[in-house]
Amino acid sequence: MVDLSTTYLGLHLANPIVPSSSPLMKKVDNIRRMQDAGAAAVVLHSLFEEQITRESQELDRYLNHGTESFAEALSYFPDLISYNLGPEGYLEHIERVKAAVSIPVIGSLNGVSSGGWINYARKIEEAGADALELNIYYVAADTDQHSLDVEKMYLDLVEDVKGSVRIPLAVKLGHHFSAFANFAKQLSQAGADGLVLFNRFYQPEFDLNSLEVVPNLDLSNSTELRLRLRWVAILYERIGADLAVTGGVHTAEDVLRSMMAGANISMVTSVLLERGIGHLKTLLSDLVRWMEEREYDSIQQMRGSMSHRAIAQPAALERANYMKVLLS
Repeated sequence: MVDLSTTYLGLHLANPIVPSSSPLMKKVDNIRRMQDAGAAAVVLHSLFEEQITRESQELDRYLNHGTESFAEALSYFPDLISYNLGPEGYLEHIERVKAAVSIPVIGSLNGVSSGGWINYARKIEEAGADALELNIYYVAADTDQHSLDVEKMYLDLVEDVKGSVRIPLAVKLGHHFSAFANFAKQLSQAGADGLVLFNRFYQPEFDLNSLEVVPNLDLSNSTELRLRLRWVAILYERIGADLAVTGGVHTAEDVLRSMMAGANISMVTSVLLERGIGHLKTLLSDLVRWMEEREYDSIQQMRGSMSHRAIAQPAALERANYMKVLLS
């Protein structure tokens, strides 16, 4: 019997396939179907810094308006306990999901700056989330902003969020850093229990008819996995944080490659949007069949088998691979 179990963020998972943050997570029924199809855990859709900050500011304006008119003005303040503030609805969603499924549920916060909004990390924990994913989506477009300042912003945010919760914290980020291996190590030292590699930075499109910049979304494909495999293979057993691959996982072979590079889990979204939630069953059955045919007993047996862990200078290997590709 093939053992597909793995661990991620201290959580014991039945297999390494985890549906990642997406609009699919907004419906409890979808998450229940994911569990039934074999998902080992789920990452909920994100609660955004802007969402929390904006709605809190709007509420403050509403509460303060008219308070100088007369003392009885307090009587028409909304009942904050039952007030359906957007972020509060997110916390209620976590509670409903936890009541509906038995697999681990990972909450998601999306933001870039430290501030009062990160108090929702603790609220997400209190709502029952088993772990928290901090999704840092930031484009450093300021020509006066130094790269060290950007890294410090990330590290400060990780430290602040980690300091507000007891549950494990994963950090989802992009790869656009000049010395990513060192930065990954710093994130781990700042408190990140896991790194999710990598965020997909969506590229806007220019509409030549309306002369406007419009949002554009292309679903991932397996070719995007290569960047993730490279960095997971480099970081495996070189930093303390667990590693998750996200972006480009579409087949059982993609999951296998991720495990051999050294990942703890493989996250899927685009393939579920394309083929449906039930495709999780296909991924798992294909995974088992491949391992049985090649006499692998467990995921743990193969994990990291194609990483850089035995190489003293991984950068030298990358250079050699670069030359080989050009000359082939």
